[in-house]
Parts: sequence; structure tokens; C-alpha cells
Amino acid sequence: MNTGGGHGILKSSLGVSAATLLSRVLGLVRVMLEARVLGGDAIASAWGLAFAIPNTFRRLLGEGALGTALIPLISETDAKSGPEQVRRELGIVFSVLSLILALVVAVVAGGALGLRRLALTGSVQELLPVLASERVQLALMILPLLMPYAFFICLVGAIGAVLNTRKIFVLPALGALLLNFFLIGGLYAAFRRGLAGTELVGFLEFLSVLVLISGAIQLALMLLLLWKAGRFPAMSRKAFRESGILGRLWRLVLPGMIGGAALQISFLVDRALAICLGPKAVPALNYVDRIIDLPIGIYAIALGSVLTATMSRAAARGNLDEISHDLTFSLRHVYFLCVPMAVGVIFFWEPMIRILCLGGNYTEEDLMAARMVAIFYGAGIPAFCSIKVLLAPFNARKMMMTTLRYSLIAIGCNIVLNLILMWHLKQGGIALSTVLASMLNNTLLLRHLQKEGIPLGSRSIIRTFARSLGVALAAGTLLYWLYPLLRIRLTFRHVGEFPAFAVLGVLFLVLYFGGSLLCRAPELPELFSVMRRGKHSA
Repeated sequence: MNTGGGHGILKSSLGVSAATLLSRVLGLVRVMLEARVLGGDAIASAWGLAFAIPNTFRRLLGEGALGTALIPLISETDAKSGPEQVRRELGIVFSVLSLILALVVAVVAGGALGLRRLALTGSVQELLPVLASERVQLALMILPLLMPYAFFICLVGAIGAVLNTRKIFVLPALGALLLNFFLIGGLYAAFRRGLAGTELVGFLEFLSVLVLISGAIQLALMLLLLWKAGRFPAMSRKAFRESGILGRLWRLVLPGMIGGAALQISFLVDRALAICLGPKAVPALNYVDRIIDLPIGIYAIALGSVLTATMSRAAARGNLDEISHDLTFSLRHVYFLCVPMAVGVIFFWEPMIRILCLGGNYTEEDLMAARMVAIFYGAGIPAFCSIKVLLAPFNARKMMMTTLRYSLIAIGCNIVLNLILMWHLKQGGIALSTVLASMLNNTLLLRHLQKEGIPLGSRSIIRTFARSLGVALAAGTLLYWLYPLLRIRLTFRHVGEFPAFAVLGVLFLVLYFGGSLLCRAPELPELFSVMRRGKHSA
């Protein structure tokens, strides 16, 4: 079997994964500082509520449907008409996108200012007292400052998709580090100064300005990369009249936007139901979700981005065999790396959350409330990761309506399962519902590919999954009994049990990769081969 294409995909995705890993690790540092500076009351609630709104647009446009749809369209235009036509079409897309985003920013910012004043009137305070609460008022105060970030970051996401078609993956991923650097710097300065009470109200405005500065710098850097790649947008009235890029893009983007909006609604329903379960349900879901998001962001999203670009070129040539080979290769490596991650979370969820969260207002009782959430979310890591890979062949062939249909089925299933399981398993039931819905989505996508006649190396994928699970379980079981001893010997005053957990992680990796080597797992030499090629080409 020719694995050259697979090696190329793996090499590119590993580079993006390294950049994304650094970004996610910095994100965890940011969360820890946010907890210590903003606390867990009205100030932190206001910041989370306000920042979630531009982030929603980022997920829908910057990292979602628009970027996914642009990759196959730009790849096709480049292959058929050349770079100049690509530049003209990009000029159209970015002009229209900028106008839409500017309108969205103006409407949301103006709406926040108006709603803030309206909420203070007597009649509204009687009907909806929550609008007059401190946390909502503070959120409405800083939202107009934060909304322009949506303009910057959505354009950044679209430019990143274009750069992916030129096989430029790592530098755009590194740009995402800017936000974390700016916020960590601001939060650390506040932590050193010991800001508290009313001082934090002004500090929220300062954080909002830092977000804007980071977004503007990131957009400027991405435009520079686009210019160096020879794909800087070219403005032309004639192109506006003659090109059909907007119509084709709209047909591809609309299903993804509907699916993305449905996903956001599903997320909000999850959190609304969790509120009904008591005060500890939402924090348990949120903190564990941040931990689980780390492996998904490290590898699966990066691999999915690389695959979409690679498969778009294969689809333009009509080469289904290449798509099949790349998909099988990628699924094997997803399971090889994500199955041990899942086992690690299931076995060692408690020290992970304790190191990340425990302290201040986060108590041992809160820690135990996250137990079932961590176990179920951990078990779902392979499903969460593989869905990113399975979407690639559909996105590459512009089959967004198909993925939308299956996504809506899974989301509906998630909501129904929430209502069934949450009463017995509390917040754990909500986590389990999310995992089961993701497994259903995986199954529907796999069945569709089989019906299309796209062959998958099912036996090799199943062997990889079973072998990885067996080796990871053996390593996890051994270290589960060893960890209490490590914790006693390697817990220190200023760093707590972090040294013990770090040693645990190293031992788990050694045992897992050593066991995989003894079992002659083909994924291990494939990984080493990519790393050796990277060194030789550096």
C-alpha cells in the first residue's frame, strides 16, 4: 500500500497539532488565572456571558461553515482557472463578508446598549429582574467593546481556510496564540496587583480592549500570509457581475450555518437543563468540557482541517480511492492516539480536575459532582475526535446537506436523551447523552460512505481500536494502583501533586507506546517515519 499521501497528511496535521496544543495549554493557564482574578460570582459570569457572543459567531463563521465551504470551492477554482481567478473570487467573498460582519457588530453592539438602558426601567425590572442583575448589566456594558472581535476573527477563519488550500497549516494555527498571550498578560498583571471588588469592573473593560488588539493583530498577520501566498484578494466590478462564487458559496454555507446554529442551540439546551439540576451541574459540565476539549483540539480538528484540503484536491480529480485510503489511514491514527486519551481521563479524572480547578471557591464537593461527567465525556473522546475526520470526505465533495441531516438527527437524539437520563444520572446523564449522540452521528456517516461504495479498511481500523484499548487499559490499571504512592512521595507545598501527575503521564506514555511496539502496531513506525522526515526536511 502507498502510504506517501497518508504520511503527508499526518505530517501536516502534527504541525498544526503542535501549534494547537500550545494554544490549548495556554488556554488552560488562562482559565486558571481567570478563576483567581475574576472569581466565581457576578464579574466572572459577566465576562463569560459577554465573551460567549462573539465566540458564537467565530464558531459559526470563523471556524465553521464558511471556512469549510471555501476550501473545496477555492481548490476547484485554482485547479481549473488559476490563481488570478482565485484572487478575484476572494475579493468578492471578503467584501461581502466584511459588510455582513460589520452589520452584525453594529446591530449587536447597539442592541446591547439599548437593552442595558431598557433593563433599568421599572416595568422591565418587574417582568424580567434578571436583566437588571449585576452580571447581566456588566455583560451588556462590555459587549459593545467585544463585538468587533467577531469581525476580526471571522475574517481570520476565512483566510485560514484559503491558506489551507496552499498547504499552509502551521502559521495560521500559531496566530491563535495571540489572544491567550494578551489575556494571560493582562490577568497576570491584575493578579500581581491584587485587584478586587469594584476595581474588577474597570478591569473587564481593559480585558475587552486586549481582546480587540489581539484580534486586529491576528487579522493583519493573516493578510500578510495571504499576500505572500499570492492569494491576496483582488477587487473588480467585472468579477462581481460575472462570477457565481457567492451563489455557490451560499448553497454550501447555508446547511453548515443551520447545522452550526442547531449545535449552539443544543449546547444552550444542555446548559439550561443543567441549571434545573442544581448549582453544581453547570460548573461540572464546563470544567470537564475544557479538559476534554484539549485532545480534540490537539489532534482531531487539526487532522480534519488537513484532510478536507487534501481530499478536496482528490475529489476535484475524481479519485475516490485516494479519499478512501486517506480516511482509513486517518481513522487508524485517531484511534491510536485518542483511545489512550479516553482511558487516561476515565482512570485519572480526579487528579486532572483537582490540579486544574481545586482551590479558592472550588471545593471537594464540586470535584465529586464532576465524577460522572468526566467518566462519560472521557469515554466519548474517540467519538468526538473521529467525527472531525469523518466529516472531511463530505465537506471535500460539497455534501453539506448530507452532514446537516445527520447532525440534526444526532442533535434531536441528544435533547431527547437529556430529558430521559438527566433525572437518574444528573449532570452525568447530560454528558452521556452527548456521547451517545456523537456515536450515532459517527454511525450514520460511516453507513452513508459505505452506501456510496467508498471502501474503508474496516478490519485494520477495528484492529487498531481493539489493540489500543487493550494496551491502554493494561497501562491504566497498573498506574491506577501505583498513583496513590506517587502522590504521597511527589506532593510538595507550592506545586501540590502536579509532579506526581507529570510522572504518571510519562509512565503512561512509556507503557502505552512500549506495549504498542510489542504488539507491532503499524501506527507507531508511521509516526516515527513522519518525525524523521520532518527532521530531514527542516
